[in-house]
Amino acid sequence: MKKLISLSLILASTLIVKAQDPLPKVVSGKIERVENFQSKYVTERNVDIWLPENYSESKKFAVLYMHDGQMLFDPKNAWNKQAWNVDDVATDLLEADQIKDFIVVGIWNGGATRHPDYFPKQPFESLSKAEKDTVNAQLHRASRGTAAVFNPQSDNYLKFIVKELKPYIDKNYAVSKNRKNTYIAGSSMGGLISMYAICQYPKVFGGAACLSTHWIGTFTPEHNPIPDAFLSYLSNNLPNPKKHKLYFDCGDQTLDQYYPNIQKRVDEVMTEKGYGKDNWLTKYFPGENHSEDAWNKRLDIPMVFLLGK
Repeated sequence: MKKLISLSLILASTLIVKAQDPLPKVVSGKIERVENFQSKYVTERNVDIWLPENYSESKKFAVLYMHDGQMLFDPKNAWNKQAWNVDDVATDLLEADQIKDFIVVGIWNGGATRHPDYFPKQPFESLSKAEKDTVNAQLHRASRGTAAVFNPQSDNYLKFIVKELKPYIDKNYAVSKNRKNTYIAGSSMGGLISMYAICQYPKVFGGAACLSTHWIGTFTPEHNPIPDAFLSYLSNNLPNPKKHKLYFDCGDQTLDQYYPNIQKRVDEVMTEKGYGKDNWLTKYFPGENHSEDAWNKRLDIPMVFLLGK
């Protein structure tokens, strides 16, 4: 367990990438950066926008918003020399005509603010004071608490995306603005905030991909009230299955070892709420760990599920 917490601390501290880093190199298409995007809701951060080779102002493209933007495109720019290689996967699928035309909006995380930015606020607020104290103590033991009392900022983070970033993208790029062509995706805490986004803004997002979703919220499953809070929130807030798509997955190594049992309970909620094979997919990957390399290997699955023709 100590080794696992050490790994998580490394991930937390090294996800911060200098703002002056060069643009990621991509195998096709191009990256355009909005440096230090200003927001009244969250700390400023870079936004990297990937445009495919066939990008043109003469047609409309779908949009995939993705979290942890500094880890998406170029392993040479990443702290651990791993990346999702989103451009590689997307290009192969586009060339095979398996998915519709789309762009990727890679939102950098805020470094020290990542955990509170991505932690769903409403489930946390549903906890009793004693349960909140337990979560606060667990996060501080893992050096994730950025204040004396943990205070999730995910509602503000989603306001940033919906009220500031999306209008900017809609204005400056040839994209479809409707729900059917607007998607959101991430891994770990990014999986949590993607789940939260589609529940909080069902009129904005038509689909969400949640890879290695960090259902435990902290870094220990013991005496942890968070999974039950997330399950209750999902049960009460899942969007209409006739109009939305949800993808979940997990491995079973490193941090992912804590997810399968909870994910199976999530699957039960999905079934109870009317989700089926046309609008929901959960995949399990025995032997896979919690890393960009792992997510890269299976990224084509959620992409085809959400964006497939």
